[in-house]
Amino acid sequence: MANDGEVQTGYIPPLEVPDVELYHAKSWITKYVFSQDAKVIAIQYSSTAVAIGLVGLVLSWLMRLQLGFPESFDFIEASDYYQYVTMHGMIMVIYLLTALFLGGFGNYLIPLMVGARDMVFPYVNMLSFWIYLVAVLVLTASFFVPGGPTGAGWTLYPPQVILQGTPGYEYGIILMLVSLILFIIGFTMGGLNYVVTVLQGRARGMTLMRLPLTIWGIFVATILALLAFPALLVACIMTLLDRVLGTSFFMPGIVEMGEQLSYAGGSPILFQHLFWFFGHPEVYIVALPAFGIVSDLISVHSRKAIFGYRMMVWAIVVIGGLSFVVWAHHMYVSGMNPYFGFFFATTTLIIAVPTALKVYNWVLTLWKGNIQLSIPMLFCIAFIITFLNGGITGLFLGNVAVDVPLSDTMFVVAHFHMVMGVAPIFVVFGAIYHWYPLMSGRMLNQGMGQFHFWVTFIGAYLIYFPMHYLGFVGVPRRYYEVGEMSFVPASAATLNQFITVMVLIVGFAQVVFIFNIISSLRNGKLSGRNPWKATTLEWQTADYPPGHGNFGDLPVVHRWAYEYALPGVKDDFVPQNMAPEDIVLDDGAGATNKPAAE
Repeated sequence: MANDGEVQTGYIPPLEVPDVELYHAKSWITKYVFSQDAKVIAIQYSSTAVAIGLVGLVLSWLMRLQLGFPESFDFIEASDYYQYVTMHGMIMVIYLLTALFLGGFGNYLIPLMVGARDMVFPYVNMLSFWIYLVAVLVLTASFFVPGGPTGAGWTLYPPQVILQGTPGYEYGIILMLVSLILFIIGFTMGGLNYVVTVLQGRARGMTLMRLPLTIWGIFVATILALLAFPALLVACIMTLLDRVLGTSFFMPGIVEMGEQLSYAGGSPILFQHLFWFFGHPEVYIVALPAFGIVSDLISVHSRKAIFGYRMMVWAIVVIGGLSFVVWAHHMYVSGMNPYFGFFFATTTLIIAVPTALKVYNWVLTLWKGNIQLSIPMLFCIAFIITFLNGGITGLFLGNVAVDVPLSDTMFVVAHFHMVMGVAPIFVVFGAIYHWYPLMSGRMLNQGMGQFHFWVTFIGAYLIYFPMHYLGFVGVPRRYYEVGEMSFVPASAATLNQFITVMVLIVGFAQVVFIFNIISSLRNGKLSGRNPWKATTLEWQTADYPPGHGNFGDLPVVHRWAYEYALPGVKDDFVPQNMAPEDIVLDDGAGATNKPAAE
């Protein structure tokens, strides 16, 4: 949709379906515990995800203490270290980031931003959260069973995942697999809700090409998840059967301690294909909502329409489609045919094109904008820089000849965390600072926010830039203790100590952030309605913060979500639901209203 300097309006279709009465809670329990309100469910999802994410954060501290100061902590044994690695990876990727972006932001923002009263299936939405909570509790229970959680690595590769000698092979792996199965069932309930609500629950006038990019990102990511999670589901079920019933889906014939095991004929490589067929779309299940949120935040905080809206939408769709044909670049060292390696290296380079287009469009949106260096904007800029850096190292690893020698080094750890960890978390932080006033009616403390941003941003680079160097000199990953190796310089030990200290400092900044969230609920400065002067519907609700049902009369949408800095208009923004006759022009201005070019 072009922004030609005039207020964009368009044809509004007639009402097709009458407004439907919502379910109204009859007690405190049904209002705040077994709630069917998407906003309450979003906060439940987010709180649970952050809680288990803090467990993952503590596990990363313990891992770094061992790597930075080996032989200094007697309570960290080799088996413990591998359990920390496994649980940290799985918690952060699945139970934190996926749940936070789709369950948290998806539930809160989809109904509000499309102009709906709630999700299309509120009861199913409630069930999706409670199944997610059970999945988290089952995962957490693995810390307390004999043998502890599984220590097979977060990718759960067979055959070692269920063999004796692997930490947690008795009960830990069973609980991990059951938890993942429950998570996928719960997400499927929520994901169908998100897709149907976006397609069928939009307000009058809210065409697909008027949707905010946040919704486009969540929508496409949900479709990816609905198509990719079944691969992980069947892999988990078959691995569970291999462990419990002794089947051989993934288990080849094995001799263990001189004894021939009962397994025969299974294919460990099949598991890798199933896992990564899910695993690479999972990167974009996290990244696409982040792309959408960054697009909206940049537009709001630079007071400028997003550059190339349609291009941004199609880039999201194309990235989603291509994400299903690049998975085997995670498997270059598995012994694949060189022609397959060439194919997946090529598709990896191709998917970088629409991703780069989005970076160009973000930069061009900022170009000559009225940039407000608010904390959300700072995190958005940090995201663009970090994602660009991480993407460049991804191009290195997408090349077979470069990936093979680097695959088992700390370079991969650094790349993965920059792209999949640091960059999306920056977006989460920016989004929370941006939408916290909508949720609470109060602003987060700006001083603590500035401290949180700068320590997190600078600290992340002081952690992961040195880690790239460690990978280049050959420091292996997944080692409990590196020890003395002829090819590893003495500087590696010093760098590991420095990285560990920085991890602890950055971790402390997250404690400050959580304190800021909690304390601002009572002590934060009142935000007033729409403090960022945004155009999207979530800021135009009848009550502020929005109550049950979101809107009084359902809104009617007249334009896209990016009407900023319009000449001849009194305010520098025009909300999506503002009727053309209600727009206040500057005295003596000659601006006119005309239908949007849809």
